[in-house]
Amino acid sequence: MVRKSFRYFAAALAGAVAALLLAGAARNDFGLGRNMEIVVNMMRVLAQKYVDPIDPDRLMEGAAAGMVRDLDPYTEFFSEEGSQDFEFLTTGKYGGVGSLIRQKDDYVRIAQPYAGSPADRAGLKIGDRILAIDGKDAAGFTTEQVSRALKGEPGSKVRVKVRTLYGEEREVVLTRERIAIPGVPYAGWLADGVGYIRHSDFTEGCGEEMRRAIDRLRAEGELRGLVLDYRSNGGGIMQEAVKILSFFLPRDTEVLTTRGRAADSHRSYRTAAEPLLPDVPLAVLVDGNTASASEIVAGALQDLDRAVVIGRRSYGKGLVQSPEPLGYNTMVKLTTAKYYIPSGRCIQAVDYSRSQEGSVREVPDSLVSEFATRAGRKVYDGGGIMPDIRTEREWVSRFAATLYALGFIEDFGDEYMQRHRDEQIDIGTFALSDEEYEAFKRFMQDKEVPYESDTRRALKLLEEAAEKDRFAELKDRFAQMEAALEDDTASNLETYRREVVEAIENDIVLRHAYAAGLIARSLVDDREAARAVEVLRDSAEYARITREQDTPRK
Repeated sequence: MVRKSFRYFAAALAGAVAALLLAGAARNDFGLGRNMEIVVNMMRVLAQKYVDPIDPDRLMEGAAAGMVRDLDPYTEFFSEEGSQDFEFLTTGKYGGVGSLIRQKDDYVRIAQPYAGSPADRAGLKIGDRILAIDGKDAAGFTTEQVSRALKGEPGSKVRVKVRTLYGEEREVVLTRERIAIPGVPYAGWLADGVGYIRHSDFTEGCGEEMRRAIDRLRAEGELRGLVLDYRSNGGGIMQEAVKILSFFLPRDTEVLTTRGRAADSHRSYRTAAEPLLPDVPLAVLVDGNTASASEIVAGALQDLDRAVVIGRRSYGKGLVQSPEPLGYNTMVKLTTAKYYIPSGRCIQAVDYSRSQEGSVREVPDSLVSEFATRAGRKVYDGGGIMPDIRTEREWVSRFAATLYALGFIEDFGDEYMQRHRDEQIDIGTFALSDEEYEAFKRFMQDKEVPYESDTRRALKLLEEAAEKDRFAELKDRFAQMEAALEDDTASNLETYRREVVEAIENDIVLRHAYAAGLIARSLVDDREAARAVEVLRDSAEYARITREQDTPRK
């Protein structure tokens, strides 16, 4: 099998090499032909003489991945199987039953059914244990195995047997559908007249989702201000960003240009429709995870003085990727251009061209240039989108995050739901009682939490440094300090009580109200959203910022 596969591979690769050699000869590109010949010879030697049998397909995948490994983080080879993952990343769609899953003990459990999905309509709930799929015992299955079994062609059926949180066994037959992860998971109101839209990614069709969200808000009441939330939006399809900008800017406004080495990478993008909200004041929320297409929206609205940007400096990804087919259902997603927003600036923060040492580097201050918005305000390139109103980062407790990562929050949520089976909650006012938090502390008594406080880690480093420097007289002092530290699990459950309680409450709200309910609840104490409401209600301040205020350089 290996020999036959290799002969097939070698013939295909030899043909490709021959074509490349001819093209290389035409261009006098001796280096390309030489290197391709080396690759073919390497593959032949490994496949024929390596001590153990080698799968030539895996060799080729490794070689292809290696070619792009040192270019930039966004250029990536996709094998035939990986091309399906790429489709999901760009479309947000797949064939399946519509639920996240997680591993616990020997079984995989339902972690979050999407609202309205086949899993949700069948009554599957968070915490349900998957016992069998199509009659096959699922004990010992990994999440990857269960995921593969649940996915399939839309219209096909899958039989799933579960044990619910309440000990009941039931079997459901689910009809797989084209599951679409919403790019706009929530739209609602922050205050009277001030709407809010959470935009989580730029998958295919998210522009239409945004249009529907705007239409719904306008149908519900007078829209006198709108907050667009792009925090933690990693971007996606660039053309969707252009569509969304057309909702807020005059028709035929240039919002983006791209430039690369290839002639077809030089393009200008303009809004193609009359705006839905030409005059409604806008605020855009950004943070350090706002990247790519979301930076195009935020940056274009800032450059055209159309919105106030609030938050923290965005990620700084000003590169454009394009998929290129390689044959046999494989492809490469490669960086083909840089994009430039209306002021002419590129917000790319990292220079991936190699220095003499072979390392990448951030764009140095000496190369940061000043640009001007339409109203003449100063903005800068080379470091993401700097907000007009800067806010301080809210730190999340590492201890609470560790409890969540280890599954303890969800496990306790399962127990909580068992005790409160028929309880309905108000997501806006729900609060975990002191009695329930005491129950959580009892739940945690036999759990091992591999958590070490920053203070203890710093003390260990200090002890190591003192030992190297032979400061033996400090040993007793270090011992006293270590004894005084209280960062065991019981102590941390009190120290970080507020954060842990919030994590538990969020888990319970998710079970009752899905992701949209959790977003709505989070907005109650959202300081950046509150700041956005303030500036949108203050027309003089809004006008001052968008007409006069420069953005900081860094």
